[in-house]
Amino acid sequence: MDHAAERDRLRKRIRVFLWVFVVGLVLSGVTAFPLVPEVNLLARWLGASGDPSQYTGLARWIATVRVGLNDADARYPFLFYGTDWLAFGHLVIALFFVGPLRDPVRNVFILQAGVAACVLVLPLALICGPLRGIPFYWQLIDCSFGVFGVIPLLYCLRDIRRLEHLERPEGSVSR
Repeated sequence: MDHAAERDRLRKRIRVFLWVFVVGLVLSGVTAFPLVPEVNLLARWLGASGDPSQYTGLARWIATVRVGLNDADARYPFLFYGTDWLAFGHLVIALFFVGPLRDPVRNVFILQAGVAACVLVLPLALICGPLRGIPFYWQLIDCSFGVFGVIPLLYCLRDIRRLEHLERPEGSVSR
């Protein structure tokens, strides 16, 4: 395969993986806005709409979260302003990946920061989760955002290294 075709193939694959990551960020951000209706729907799906003490495992946890969110929504709705900012933060972070979509080699540092953020999800979940009374299995679900988020970024970084090599003028030294 000639260099031009290989560069095009790598750029296309990088864009696909970046879009997967960006869509994941946007979806996780957008779904942070309607927490109360989402948890109420999930509780109905699991049949966990009653008193949490009558359930076990995941159903108990979802019922507990449902009660807490509904109580906070009724008594302290301003608390959800914090999750609005969380959602907004996800959307803003997604915007930073426009740079690598346009020029992945020049903006590789954004992907490197994204990898670091994904890795840091794990200690955040595993340290703060117990402090906040989050069940361990739910901490693992939270950790999965970092684990699954890092995968497309690592593929991108690998392909960017290859792309950088193909785009480097003959005789030049790597950075």
